[in-house]
Amino acid sequence: MNLLLIRIIIFAVLFFAGLKLYRMYREWKLNRDNLVESDANQANDKMVLCTWCKVHVPEPDALREKGDWFCCSAHRDKYLEEQKSD
Repeated sequence: MNLLLIRIIIFAVLFFAGLKLYRMYREWKLNRDNLVESDANQANDKMVLCTWCKVHVPEPDALREKGDWFCCSAHRDKYLEEQKSD
C-alpha cells in the first residue's frame, strides 16, 4: 500500500513537472517566433525622407501629401503653407 502511494506521488510530480516544462517551452517558442517575425517586418520597411526637416522615417509611419513625405502633420502643414505663399 505504501509503495503504491509513493509511486502515485512520484508519477504526479513528474507529470506536473513535465507539463510545466512543456508550457515554458511553448511560451519560449512563441516569443522567439514573434521576435523573428517582427525583425523581418522591420527589415522590409522602407525609409522615406521628411520633406520639411530631412529626417528619415519608416514608410508606414510617414504621412504622404501631393507626392511628398512628412514625419508628422505639423511639418506637412508648415510645408503646405509655405507652398501656398510662394
